[in-house]
Amino acid sequence: MDDKKAAILSEIPRLRRYARSLLRDRDSADDLVQDCLERALVRLDNWQTGESPRRWLFTIMHHLFIDQMRKVNRRGEAAMLPLEAGEAQSAPADQVESIASREIMDALQAISPDRRAALVMVAIEGFSYAEAANILGVPAGTLMSRIARGREELRGLLDDSSRRRSIRIIEK
Repeated sequence: MDDKKAAILSEIPRLRRYARSLLRDRDSADDLVQDCLERALVRLDNWQTGESPRRWLFTIMHHLFIDQMRKVNRRGEAAMLPLEAGEAQSAPADQVESIASREIMDALQAISPDRRAALVMVAIEGFSYAEAANILGVPAGTLMSRIARGREELRGLLDDSSRRRSIRIIEK
C-alpha cells in the first residue's frame, strides 16, 4: 500500500502543471490536484499494481475538471481566471527567451480548454495520442483534430504577437 502512495506522490508535480494549464489559477489548480489525490486515495484499489499511476491520475483529474466546468456552466459563473503578472514567472523578463516563453504561455492560455488539454497531454506531458485520447475520453481522431486546430490557433496567436513586438512607435 505504501508503494502505491509513494508512486502517486511522485506524480504531484505533473498533476499541478496540468491543472495550472487547465485552470490558469494557482489556487484553483491546487484545489483540483487535492481533489484528484483525495479521489485517488479513496479508490486506491482501482489502480493496478505494477502500472504507472500517471494515466490513471490524469484521467481522474480530467474528469474532475469536466465536472467542475459543467457546474460552473450551470451556475453561469466565470470559469477561467487570467494569470496574474507575477504568477507565471518569478523575475522580470530580461532576455528574449523569457519573453518568447511568456508569449507562448499566454497564447496557450488563450486557446479553448479542449484544445489546450489535448496539446498539454501530448506535447508537454508526453502521452501518446492513444493514451491522451483515453484519458480525455475522446476518440483518437477527435484528439488529433483538437491538437491540429490548437497548433494552428497557437501559430496564429504567436505570429500576431511577434508582429506586434516588431512594430515600433516613433514619436516626432
